[in-house]
Amino acid sequence: MSSPNVRILKQHLLSDNWYVLKKIDFELQRRDGSWQPQTREVYDRGNGATIGLYNRARRTVILTRQFRIPAFVNEHHGYLIEAAAGLLDNASPEERIRLEAEEETGYRVRSVRKIFDAFMSPGSVTERVHFFVGEYQPEDRINDGGGLAEEGEDIEVLELPFAEALAMVDDGRIMDGKTIILLQYLKKLIPVSPLMILLTGADEQARACAASLLLAGHIPVPAIWPGQMSQAAAAHDADEYTRLLVKRCDAVLCTGAISPHTSRLVELAQQYDVAVYRDVSEIPATVTHHPDARPSASII
Repeated sequence: MSSPNVRILKQHLLSDNWYVLKKIDFELQRRDGSWQPQTREVYDRGNGATIGLYNRARRTVILTRQFRIPAFVNEHHGYLIEAAAGLLDNASPEERIRLEAEEETGYRVRSVRKIFDAFMSPGSVTERVHFFVGEYQPEDRINDGGGLAEEGEDIEVLELPFAEALAMVDDGRIMDGKTIILLQYLKKLIPVSPLMILLTGADEQARACAASLLLAGHIPVPAIWPGQMSQAAAAHDADEYTRLLVKRCDAVLCTGAISPHTSRLVELAQQYDVAVYRDVSEIPATVTHHPDARPSASII
């Protein structure tokens, strides 16, 4: 990577015993146009990938617990609870995370989805981490996991209720950055608070869906079109009202026949990155309303 604002002057190799540690002398152009000489140490251990394994129906996640010497020497007992992860080692991010998930947890995940990349410690480490999520099923487990003993790994596999994992972030039992990021993202897939869900229809099916959503801990919002509103409200621009309706909801549930109004709602939902569901069974209950949420972790 080159930039007109950065001049690399010299690179000093300090260590390549495990990965590569360099001291880099460079000049950085400041915002006022002046050039400032700087020196930084940079640790290059390659790029990595991590995955949030979740089961929406059971409201659970798969995490691991293993010893980390850097945490140990920084006033911690060293045993961190983490999402499965690993360095790419010349593999593609998706290929590597599938292998790491199987190696560490024993689960062969059928489908994974990349959500974003992130630099985890950009002040000194070059590593870019590729973040994935993937839904697992109990039958996807093909071995005990645990990592590779010849690489010094002794990994404990944990299946945790999602609500418990979030509580562990709050009370400090989970302190790993990538894992905290993934758990926060999984709130989109396993809701922990009620969602406002816009129903596209007004027929018997929509009313039944509204009842199901209430039982699941969500808030159904009927799509009342301007023509059905009071005369004063109907004076507002119909499309602007529709836009506001979609933007202020968390999801759209298509019920009944597909009408031009429904198509417009779906179009706007996609424009505003609002989730669209085709069946009420696709919408997960909030974890506080799910009757099968288990109270504590299990070691599997």
